[in-house]
Amino acid sequence: MPELPEVETVRRSLEFRLAGRLIEKVDIRRASAVAHPTLAGFSQGLVGQQFTAPQRRGKYLLLGLAAGGWLGVHLRMSGRLILRDPPLTEDLAHLRVILHLVGGGRLYFQDPRTFGRLWYIRPDETPARVIPTLARLGPEPADLELTYFQSALARRSIAIKTALLDQALVAGIGNIYADESLFQAGIHPLTPANQLDPARLTKLIQSIQQVLNQAILAGGTTLRDYADSQGQPGNYQTRLQVYGRYQQACLQCGNPIHRLRLGGRSSHFCLTCQT
Repeated sequence: MPELPEVETVRRSLEFRLAGRLIEKVDIRRASAVAHPTLAGFSQGLVGQQFTAPQRRGKYLLLGLAAGGWLGVHLRMSGRLILRDPPLTEDLAHLRVILHLVGGGRLYFQDPRTFGRLWYIRPDETPARVIPTLARLGPEPADLELTYFQSALARRSIAIKTALLDQALVAGIGNIYADESLFQAGIHPLTPANQLDPARLTKLIQSIQQVLNQAILAGGTTLRDYADSQGQPGNYQTRLQVYGRYQQACLQCGNPIHRLRLGGRSSHFCLTCQT
C-alpha cells in the first residue's frame, strides 16, 4: 500500500500540473471505485469544477476545488493517479475513473486490485464527515512531539511496530517505513511501546522524520505498482536497510536480517543492531 512518502510524491507531482484545470467530463468505468455520493452525484458534482492545490492527510489525497469541496482519493493497495496532457492514445489497463479536462488532458484513476476509492465532497460537507477515518487520524509525523508520543504510548504494552502502524497514533506510516524507522533508531520491533524511555522515543521520532523525508526526496518506494502522476516509479527501494532484505547481510553490522510475522505482516530487523 502506498504510504505517506508515495502519497506526498503524487501530491507534489500534481500540484502545479493540475491546479487551474477544469473538469469537462467524468467517465466512471467501475462503480465500486466511487465511495461518495451516488454515481450521478459524483459526476454532476465534478463536471465544471476547477482544481486548486492538492492537499494530503495521512495516506489520503484531497484535491481542492475552486467552488468549494474536494475530490478525496485513497490509493489503497494498487491505485494510481496519472495525469496525461495530451491524453493517452490507448487506454491503460485497469482504468476505474477518467476525468476529462478542458484542453484535452486526462486524469486517470487506475487500480488493478480495485481497493482504491474516490469521494466527491461537496462544499457544504467536510472531509472528516464524508470520510470518518480522517477524523481519527493522529498527527502527521512532521508534527510529532515527545510529550504527545510519550503520553500516547504510556498505556500501550503492544509491540512498538504494531503501535506505529496505528493511524490513530501517527498518520501515514505503513509497514515499510515502520521497519526502516525502527532500524535507524536501533529499536527491536517487539519492544513494548510503553517501555521506551524518553531518549529512545526522541531517537525514534527523529528516525521517523528522517526516513520519511529521505523517501519523499527519492520519490517514494516502488516494489510493484506504485508510480507518481507522471508514471515515474520511486527510487527509495534502492536505499532500504532492512525491509525486504530477509537473510541478506545487514548493511551496518554484516549479520543476516531477520523476519517475523506481527499482526499478519512481515517485520524485518537486525537482531544485532536493534535491541
